[in-house]
Amino acid sequence: MHYPTPIAKLIESYMKLPGIGAKTATRLAFYTINMKEEDVTEFAKSLISVKRDLHYCSICGNITDEATCDICRDPHRDKSTILVVEETKDVMSMEKMREYKGLYHVLNGVLSPMDGTGPDDLNIASLIKRLHDDEVKEIIIATNATTDGEATAMYLSRLIKPAGIKVTRLAHGLSVGSDIEYADEVTLLKAVEGRTEI
Repeated sequence: MHYPTPIAKLIESYMKLPGIGAKTATRLAFYTINMKEEDVTEFAKSLISVKRDLHYCSICGNITDEATCDICRDPHRDKSTILVVEETKDVMSMEKMREYKGLYHVLNGVLSPMDGTGPDDLNIASLIKRLHDDEVKEIIIATNATTDGEATAMYLSRLIKPAGIKVTRLAHGLSVGSDIEYADEVTLLKAVEGRTEI
């Protein structure tokens, strides 16, 4: 089907988003056409604002609209612990838990030789710089349990340990409410390795 140029361009734009195929993009485009003009204008302003007004925190690499993010500026945060994550969305997930009171460091990716991503492509240099602060006692590595996530965790551990700072890794294994019979071998191995005393 041949759509008028404005609709075709809108469909193409929606298809640039992850997980959006032609059908969903077409549905979203027609939904947009039926929206109130002020809602569409507000939506467009929000998209532009995200690109213009957001940048990375100068300390941790989290996304912020100021020089430093709210977490780095919070005087009540435990400055002795830094939790290292792959992406900003991981910070948001951890914050939903409302139990972790330390600081964060966002790598903005993982080491991936297959994708050509090396240490210089990640936010690692600023993490090493933060280790010079005498308050930092522990680095918690919270990369995903993928091959690249594990490789990144090992690389960071080797970089950090010589500084005499404790390096820990988030536990992996069985999720709450899961059955052992449905778990794969790697998950079971991680669960056994990460067992705790009760």
